[in-house]
Amino acid sequence: MQQRFLAACLALATTAALSGCGLLPGEEEGRETITVWLMKGSASSGFLEKFTEEFEREHTDLALDVQIQDWSGIGPKVSAALEAPDADAPDVIEVGNTQVAQYVDGGGLLDLTLESMRDFGMDDWLPGLADPGSYRGAQYGIPWYAANRVVIYDKQLFEEAGIKNPPTTQADWLRDTARLNTGSNQGIYLAGQDWYTLAGFVWEEGGELAEEKGGRWKGALDSDAALRGMDFYARLQALGQGPKAADEEDPPQAGVFAKGGVAQIISVPGTATLIEEQNPALKGRLGFFPIPGKSKNKPGAVFTGGSDLVIPQRTDQQRGAVKVVAALAGREWQTELARTMNYVPNKTTLAEVVADEEGVAAMAKGAAHGRATPGSKRWAAVEADNPIKRYMTDVLIGGDPATEARKASRRITELLDNSRS
Repeated sequence: MQQRFLAACLALATTAALSGCGLLPGEEEGRETITVWLMKGSASSGFLEKFTEEFEREHTDLALDVQIQDWSGIGPKVSAALEAPDADAPDVIEVGNTQVAQYVDGGGLLDLTLESMRDFGMDDWLPGLADPGSYRGAQYGIPWYAANRVVIYDKQLFEEAGIKNPPTTQADWLRDTARLNTGSNQGIYLAGQDWYTLAGFVWEEGGELAEEKGGRWKGALDSDAALRGMDFYARLQALGQGPKAADEEDPPQAGVFAKGGVAQIISVPGTATLIEEQNPALKGRLGFFPIPGKSKNKPGAVFTGGSDLVIPQRTDQQRGAVKVVAALAGREWQTELARTMNYVPNKTTLAEVVADEEGVAAMAKGAAHGRATPGSKRWAAVEADNPIKRYMTDVLIGGDPATEARKASRRITELLDNSRS
């Protein structure tokens, strides 16, 4: 925990540097210290400095201690903190939006349903952040920021193919991609195991990766809707030279795109910067559009990544912690964070604040129809074993989709089985 920024310490540029100024917890009389755990890379030091200074100016009875955590190994650390009985435990924690369920189990998080309905404007939250923050009808995770995949495309290759505007439906997307997939050019580079992208196609068809029935989770890749999503993936993936037995990081798709001759990839907008760094000749040629859906009226469903803010049940600073969450999740600081970090704000009604950034604007349109992975506390086990990736490869190399989907669904069910130790 730490005190408010003082003039002599502001020059150090980070809240963590305050400890070097000799400011120890409880030093400033009359202030209660709120300890906040945020993840490395989620917000810049400039944002945190500005937020801390202004928050403490507005809340003269509170001081912030913002502590930066590494994503690596954070799960056990958060679990331990939620069980800590002493006052040194954090009062507000940033967690991945898909991690909330595992921390709710056992009563580790504060129920924020009332505050969400009364104060936080939950009706406008992005579904991909709000839904996984809810568990059995109660809201524990408060949406903070989001990011999701879009289509990054080479405008010059589109122009050379006679395509004036990016596609807005799946049918148009397939048609345009086939048109681009000529000669030495790939219509799209799509790795065979990009399962987050597949998830969006499955959801767009009305399918699920897994479903909960009667308190038990079961794999659902073998439904007719999920199979239609896999069929679309296979048709799109065939319009390029992406590997069938690897994901988008093997090799990194930014590097593949940077070599030229690739019309499209599916990734977060920030990948465009990596591409341009590797091939400056592509600067000014890259554009963005939301992943198309079945209907022209709205973009396709996408997996939404990002973070929620939670408050431990055991906090001894509940009032102050709620104020911190309200500020970070409110319009003023959502706008500041989105513009500083190129994130999607936590509400659909705030999409306007990133309208001037082409990549982020495309991302925000998709996020309005975003989803998260199934809300089972055991979902991490599925991602670790990942039968979805194996299923995708087996189909793409010629396996029967229905047969392979049943095999993958059975494995997902085994991994999510609550009766297993």
